[in-house]
Amino acid sequence: MIPDSFRHVRAWVFDLDNTLYHPSARLFDQIEVRMTDWVMRTLSVTRDHADHLRATYWRLHGTTLAGLMREHGVDPVPYLEDVHDISLTHLTPDAELARGIANLPGRRFVYTNGSAPYAERVLAARGLSGLFDGIYGVENADFQPKPDETAYRTVFAKAGIDPAEGAMFEDDPRNLLVPHAMGMQTVHVAGLATHESHIHYHTDDLSGFLARILE
Repeated sequence: MIPDSFRHVRAWVFDLDNTLYHPSARLFDQIEVRMTDWVMRTLSVTRDHADHLRATYWRLHGTTLAGLMREHGVDPVPYLEDVHDISLTHLTPDAELARGIANLPGRRFVYTNGSAPYAERVLAARGLSGLFDGIYGVENADFQPKPDETAYRTVFAKAGIDPAEGAMFEDDPRNLLVPHAMGMQTVHVAGLATHESHIHYHTDDLSGFLARILE
């Protein structure tokens, strides 16, 4: 039963984008446009080439930013400020999700490959402010992104998270590989299930899933 699988969990770690809000909000559509614009301006390349680099670096390095830092030595701070300067008007408060998160036993965290200030804006728009014991962005992992193991270890050490007592909720299956290897319960939050051995559970309804945990 689901509740038994989570009875030992005392650290609940949630990704942000497309996890704590539904992908239909399409925030990443805005972010990807700003990423491409930034790459085009900064590297003086065409839009098509900038878009190619954006996607390629995400695939090879975990995030576009990681690729830009490793291959071009870019300053991550202005990049993060620029690409996350988006409209959040598509987000609405979710009282059911807020109740589910608030009722989880133990400590609760957000850990995103975006920036912590952006995460705080999204949480406010979703009515989830004040529910988490820590909000960690890629800057808190020394700009190393998920799925790099060093990124998880850095953030978990700062948060005081014991993976053996943790659960990770993510929309990107590859970002659950390291948490699974570290001994965490893993939950894939997405419309389509992926049947991979490092994923313990899948849900397309996070609020409903949390309610089942708390039964």
